[in-house]
Formats: sequence, C-alpha cells, structure tokens
Amino acid sequence: MSIATVYSRAILGVDAVEVIVETHLSSGLPAFAIVGLPETAVRESKERVRSAIINAGLEFPDRRITVNLAPADLPKTGGKYDLAIAVSILAASGQVDKARIENSEILGELALDGRLRKLDGIVPAIVRAKKSGRKLYLPAANRRDLAWADYAQGNCVGSLLELVDHLCNGRPLQGIEGCSASHTRRRRPLPAAGAIMGQGLAKRALQIAASGSHHMVMVGPPGSGKTLLANCLVALLPDLEQWQALELAGIKSVSDMPLDDGSFFQPPMRSPHHSATPVALLGGGRQARPGEISLANHGVLFLDELAEFKSSVLDSLREPLESGEIHISRANFRVCYPARFQLIAAMNPCPCGYANDAKQECNCTPQRIRQYLGRLSGPMLDRLDLLVEVPGLSSAELLNQRDGTPTDWHRTREQVRHCRERQLSRAGKLNGALTAAEIARYCCLGDTLKEQLSAAMDKLRLSARATHGILKVARTIADVEDRQAIEDKDLFEALSFRQRRLWGSATTRF
Repeated sequence: MSIATVYSRAILGVDAVEVIVETHLSSGLPAFAIVGLPETAVRESKERVRSAIINAGLEFPDRRITVNLAPADLPKTGGKYDLAIAVSILAASGQVDKARIENSEILGELALDGRLRKLDGIVPAIVRAKKSGRKLYLPAANRRDLAWADYAQGNCVGSLLELVDHLCNGRPLQGIEGCSASHTRRRRPLPAAGAIMGQGLAKRALQIAASGSHHMVMVGPPGSGKTLLANCLVALLPDLEQWQALELAGIKSVSDMPLDDGSFFQPPMRSPHHSATPVALLGGGRQARPGEISLANHGVLFLDELAEFKSSVLDSLREPLESGEIHISRANFRVCYPARFQLIAAMNPCPCGYANDAKQECNCTPQRIRQYLGRLSGPMLDRLDLLVEVPGLSSAELLNQRDGTPTDWHRTREQVRHCRERQLSRAGKLNGALTAAEIARYCCLGDTLKEQLSAAMDKLRLSARATHGILKVARTIADVEDRQAIEDKDLFEALSFRQRRLWGSATTRF
C-alpha cells in the first residue's frame, strides 16, 4: 500500500501539538493536494517540496499525491512541515524505508535546492519530543536549540539528501555533542553593601517579598531608590529549576527573543513602560504572541510609575495574578501562556511626587491626590500583599552618616534561599501562591491572635483576599525568622504593611 506516516509538531502558544503527516500515492492524473486546514505558507510547500526532491537527485512520484495533516481542525501555519511532507512522499514511493521513520518527528523548511533553513520558535517542539521519547530531526541551524533542551535523541540535518542518506545508509548526523550551549549558572551581581542608603523598612519588605514571592508596591518621591530596590529584589532570587528555565526558554523562543547561555537559569525581570497597551502586557495580536507577563514567568514584572498606567491595563492583570496563566482567544484557536510572575510596582504619592516630603514642597490638593491614587482600583490593590513607604533621603542618610550597618546582600540572598527551601519542603510552593485551603493548613493562628486579627479586619475593613494576604505575609515573616509557628510579632508586622498614613490628610486603604 502506497501510504506513509511521519510525525511533526504545530506550535500553539508555548505548547507543541502533535501533527500526523499522512501521504497516499494513488493512480490517476498527476496531482498534489495538501488537506488538513493548511494556511497559505503550508499550501505553498507543494512547490518547495517538489523542487527540493528533484534537485536532491531523487524521484518525485508521477502519481496522484494526497497529504493529510491531522488533526484536521487544527490550523497549520509556516514552512516547518516541508521536510516531513518530503520524507513521507519518499517513504510512500519506496525510496525511504518506512520502518526507519516510525518513531521519529521531523520539522524543517526546505529551500528549492533541498537545503534546510532555520526554524524560529522551535524550543516547545523539542521539549515535547523529548517527553515523547521519539527521535527528532531538525535543521542544522537549530542545533543550539537542541542543546538548550539537552535532548540526546535530537539530530541536526543540513539538507533533504543528507537525511535520506542517513535513513537509507545509516550516515551519522550531528547531535548536541560539542555544542556551546552550556547553561552557565551566572548570578546577577548584588549591589554593594552601602549602595542603598537608609531605607531600612524597604529593605526588610524587600527580603520578605523575595522570600515568599509576594506582590509589593513601593510609594515614595522621585529619587528615593524605588527602582534600585526593585533591581535588588531580582538579584536576591535563587536560580530557576531546569523545568522553569525550559518553560521560559519556550516562551522566549516563540517570541523570537535570543537565548543567552549565561542567563538560562536567571529569573527574568521585565520593565514595560507605562504607555504599554493591554496586548503588549498580556499578549495577543494577530499571531497571539506572549506578552510581558509571560516573558516575566518565574521572575519579576516591575511596573514603574504604576499610577501612570491606564486603569484598564492594570485591572487586566487581576486574573493572571490569581491564576498564574493568561488565555488568549481567537476566532479559530485558543492559546494559554504561563504567567507566574511576581509583581513589584513603584509609584509617587501624588502627581508632583513630593507629598509629605521633608525636602520638597507639594502643591497638590487632597482632591488631586485622591484622584491620582484612585487610578488603582480596590480589587487590584487587594492583590498587593506589601505596601511600603520609601521616603526621600535626608542629607545625612545620603552621605551615609546614619546607615552605620550596611546591608550584607550576600547574607540576605542566602536567607532568601533557605526560606524558600523551607516553604517548598512544607507546602510544595511558596507562601505567595498558597490557596485558601492551604492558608488554613499552614498559616494557623492561636485563639488570641485570631481575636486580634478579627479586630484588625473590622477596623481596617479588610476583605477576605486582603486577610489571606496578611496571613501569607505573616507566615513568610515567621519563616524568615526561622520560627515554626506564627507569633504575634509576625502578624503585627504583616498588618503594618497593609495600611499606612502616606501623606498628610490623604490616606489609602490596602
């Protein structure tokens, strides 16, 4: 029977869906048809495949050729199916042994002379092939992508003729041996001991946020060190696990971003401008590309000048903050991108930036301040566990006359790592990601503390989500202090980060 089957992959978000390439040769007038919801680039592969086979010195069957790309309801885009279609035609016509391609996946775009061109966004397909345990054939230009996934059964092919020679005569192909993608673990440099003057409260909140992956907003005048503190936080985070790094590499791959060996295990930090649109932040567009929240997966999304973002943009972050993923729907497909990021934000206390500042005079009225702060909705603020005042530095602090105990960032990073290991061993996740049931299990309070928290809830008018945030922060503070149970000092410190009088008569409730 003149029929052959090979496997390929369709990239759908950061997932790679299996595509079965079926080819049937039948009698009749010569024709070449591709079915299975192919888009223009896939339909045009007929001419590329025909020319590549002929120019490689092989025989193109003078018969009726039908190629089916299954599943039929999945849109097929791009030229990545060229090589699989060509090999299936050669197998169906008896030029390639069908048994040699039974457990193989093939991806590659053909030139007219039979050479293979590099594929973009192919890392998710490599990862899925690795999970399936099949052999994988890719263009030689994608060899570094194979090394990123560390897939020993991956093979690099320079041309169609080279692959046919391998399948028929056993000619060896290039693998990942000797490839330079070594995934060097290179940490971000920590700031010097006295790089951040003063700001003891902010540094404390920074350690808590890094230890439990809590969302945090810093409020202070311009030049008080908010951006520098945010950069310090991402330097405190430990390296990514292998699966986290591969997931992030897949997101970068489909976004056409370069992959750097030195930053493979580094938690990402994304800092979009406040003029960013919802599509830029969440993802989307005609091809449903990942947005900033997905590029910050397993890392930090830093929103500077938080109040300058459009309210609709900020509110669109509410669901991803809770679920850790973002769904993008289009007319004929739906993709899901991971978005497990830690939100760190910075903002001024008023439009001019100097409300309640000892060195500068603020000309904003209370009404203007309330309008400015009102750009952040209550549901959005409920999802921020830590509110930190970052006051302007005095002359003495700026000249390092008061900061007599500079921060030992190396010691702080080790404390953060130890604290995270404790949380992972206890709950399998960080405190910032605990669910309501897990909070009840791991954030237990004594009767006295329950009464005190209840009184605080009534006085501060805290929502259920805000109360859960306080309990998670209190659990992290106890972990930082190496305590088994939450004590009153832990709970009171967590409450202190929930509401503060920020400036004069203008207050905000978190």
